[in-house]
Amino acid sequence: MAQLLYGEDPEPSEPFPAGPLYVPVRPGPSGCTTRLFRTPLGHRTAVAFTSERTLVATLGSGQAWIRLAEPALRALTAPLGVTTVTLDPQFAAPAAAPAAAPAAAPAAAPAGVLAVRQPVPALRAG
Repeated sequence: MAQLLYGEDPEPSEPFPAGPLYVPVRPGPSGCTTRLFRTPLGHRTAVAFTSERTLVATLGSGQAWIRLAEPALRALTAPLGVTTVTLDPQFAAPAAAPAAAPAAAPAAAPAGVLAVRQPVPALRAG
């Protein structure tokens, strides 16, 4: 295939990266299903990683994955209207902070008893 030399070429002649990618999946009733994500603007996108290390660092060690080439991933997601593949995304959500100890909860009413709070009467100047 001849290499295109035009600066306006929307797609590179050599797709990068070459070779299989690590694609997150979730188990389903008929096998694995490719996980789809949303871009910051809300559009659906397929996600793939160039190494298992980056997939685990982003989605955790419990995330199931399969190896797929980019054309195969695009062929799987195109019927769903997903035309974007995001490689090695960096999720921007902050890490979850540990939850503070809950404040002492008021004593629960016995079973079958409905607890009703009475409004506090307004104070009057006197």
